[in-house]
Amino acid sequence: MSVSRKTASKTKAYLIELTKKYFKKIGYKVRQENAVLEGFSGIIRKFDLIVQKGRMTQGVWVKDWNRTIGVNIIINLDKASEDVGLSNPILIGEKFSDHAKAYANRRKIMLLTKRKIRMGLR
Repeated sequence: MSVSRKTASKTKAYLIELTKKYFKKIGYKVRQENAVLEGFSGIIRKFDLIVQKGRMTQGVWVKDWNRTIGVNIIINLDKASEDVGLSNPILIGEKFSDHAKAYANRRKIMLLTKRKIRMGLR
C-alpha cells in the first residue's frame, strides 16, 4: 500500500509541475505551492497552487485521480476559495461529471483536464 501512495504522490507532483508550466505559458504567475491559508471562518484551507494573472489571484487544486470528479469536490473548492478571499478557483483533473461542469460554469470555476494541460504545453 505504501508503494502505491509513493507512486501516487510522484504522479501528482509531476502533474503539479506540468500545471505550473502551463500557467506560466498562458501568462499566470505562480505565487505559492502547497499553500495553507486560514479562512475567515477560522478553518485551515489548503491549495496545491496559488496563481495570479493581473489583479486576480486564484487557488488551484490538483486531483490526480483516474476517475470522474463530482460536484461535491467543486463545491468544496468553491467554499475554500471563498473562505480565504480568492476568486474564480481552478481545478485540474482527469474528467468531470456533468453536474460538476454545470456548477463550475455557474460559479466561474475553471476546470482543466490533464489532457488540456498536456496539449497546451506542446
